[in-house]
Amino acid sequence: METAKLKKFAQQARRLLLEQVGARLGLVLEAGSAARRENPSTVTELEKQIQQSSRAQVIDKVAYIWFNRFCALRFIDVNGYTRIRVVSPAQEDQIQPEILAEAKMGHLDAERIPENTRQQIAALLHHGTPSRDPDQEAYRLLLVAECNSFHRAMPYLFERIADYTELLMPDDLLSANAILAATRNAMTPDACQDVEVIGWLYQFYISEKKDQVFEGLKKNQKITPENIPAATQLFTPHWIVRYLVDNSLGRLWMLNHPDSPLVGKMEYYIKPEARETDFLKVNKPEDIKVCDPACGSGHMLTYAFDLLYAIYEEVGTDPSEIPEKILTHNLYGIEIDERAGELAAFALTMKARARQRRFFNKAIKPHICVLEKIPFNDEELDEYRAAIGRERFTPDMRSTLRQFAEADNFGSLIQPKLANAGTVLALLEEQDFSGELFLKETHNKVLKALHQAATLSPIYHVVIANPPYMGGKGMNARLGAWAKENYPNSKSDLFAMFMERGLELLPKYGYSAMVTMQSWMFLSSYESLRKRILRDTAIECMAHMANMVMGIAFGTAATVCKKGGSPEARGAYCYVEYEDIGSNNKPIAFPPRNERNRKAARQNEAI
Repeated sequence: METAKLKKFAQQARRLLLEQVGARLGLVLEAGSAARRENPSTVTELEKQIQQSSRAQVIDKVAYIWFNRFCALRFIDVNGYTRIRVVSPAQEDQIQPEILAEAKMGHLDAERIPENTRQQIAALLHHGTPSRDPDQEAYRLLLVAECNSFHRAMPYLFERIADYTELLMPDDLLSANAILAATRNAMTPDACQDVEVIGWLYQFYISEKKDQVFEGLKKNQKITPENIPAATQLFTPHWIVRYLVDNSLGRLWMLNHPDSPLVGKMEYYIKPEARETDFLKVNKPEDIKVCDPACGSGHMLTYAFDLLYAIYEEVGTDPSEIPEKILTHNLYGIEIDERAGELAAFALTMKARARQRRFFNKAIKPHICVLEKIPFNDEELDEYRAAIGRERFTPDMRSTLRQFAEADNFGSLIQPKLANAGTVLALLEEQDFSGELFLKETHNKVLKALHQAATLSPIYHVVIANPPYMGGKGMNARLGAWAKENYPNSKSDLFAMFMERGLELLPKYGYSAMVTMQSWMFLSSYESLRKRILRDTAIECMAHMANMVMGIAFGTAATVCKKGGSPEARGAYCYVEYEDIGSNNKPIAFPPRNERNRKAARQNEAI
């Protein structure tokens, strides 16, 4: 995918939206503004939000919400997932969005646009309501109605708009210089062939903030929890995603079904040299659970979706049922960045919609768990224990609930003390505290924390990830101290801690497939980690990559390990040099035919 144009657009769009949302905010907050007269409670809520955070944070939040929605709607338009295009014209060489053109002809979808809104739009477009810019006002109403209509299918991305988000919508949406025109120019039909375009746009949208964070590091400013996502987001080249998924999820299926035609769909699959007998037994596709504990915008999971789809097809599942089965049974993502988590859920929903025309009607939410900071004090926990009984509220449960007080800082590295969090959650969900306000609030917090704990439990067959990279020098004081206490073998960098954590999420013979910095293989500070990996796993395969192969100025390694596999097992290794990567950003041949790999092959033949 050509990303230069996307990067320029995303960075310019962020600046433009911050400016326009800021200008709208100034108008809304004026003493005699129309918003104060017409929506006094909404303006009051806006002022409350500013007091709780800051004016700049509110502007940043709303600017991103609109960027996110415009990009999502454009992707939906281009791929024809709705009957009428919402932010795009009927023909690409036009400017006016199709939904507005249809409204001018009296065509308003009664299922998606409420009756009172249809009346307002008709009055504006047919001069029944005086307006300086009737097209603009009518289109704003149409846009809000469409976003609200998408709420049922994608509530994580399209929250119902009846608040200050609508008040702060940019003024100009229809001109040739508007944000929507820029969105259409960048998100061309070619760019929208793959939903990964949304992930690229998000990475570029926050790239300037990432630069600011790293400038701060030079001045010894530690990375705070709210800045961890910007500092650690790194998009994974698609061929590396395929290498990791093919040799973990794909390998698991091939071991259970040696004659499977799936092998023909996996470009980077490496067949085991010897027949294996120590593997997880899988009776049916629904049994497989795949998790990305640092899922970002979902790039790993979307390819896993494709492979799982082929697996379901192989066993004869009705195609109309496959997308729902995959999102219900197979794929799980964990993330601390709410924005990235929303995009991961959106990406999986788009994969499902591409395969199933009526998927939006099913209102299925993908299993993307955005870890939230959930603090508890002793008083509320004591009262909750008294309400549900001591036998249920065990010491391990109390400890687990406490673990999420800094979930925004520690993320998926949290290892819940409660071994059966999922079972306890199911039991407590039956409790009813509707008549007790204080207990109901605590109960809801407990359920949310236990859901997070259950997601962080060892229930997965395959763990895949491009975990965050952050050395000890960048960690804030709490994260640094916590890392030393909980991950003494890998405390030097987040990526190494995730390597350990990935193994804890698996049962025996489960697969961990991660692309990380190469330093864990060489530096003395990772000696204990290396010993653990060599003792507790079998390295099934590894692609060791030179500087710039992933577009970053250091070496990396894509490694697939089997937990509990024999340390004597013979893995498949290759080295990838920058010169081995072609113009399409993937290896010209795989394994590459560079001198290092040829030499290794000669040595193997001589053994």
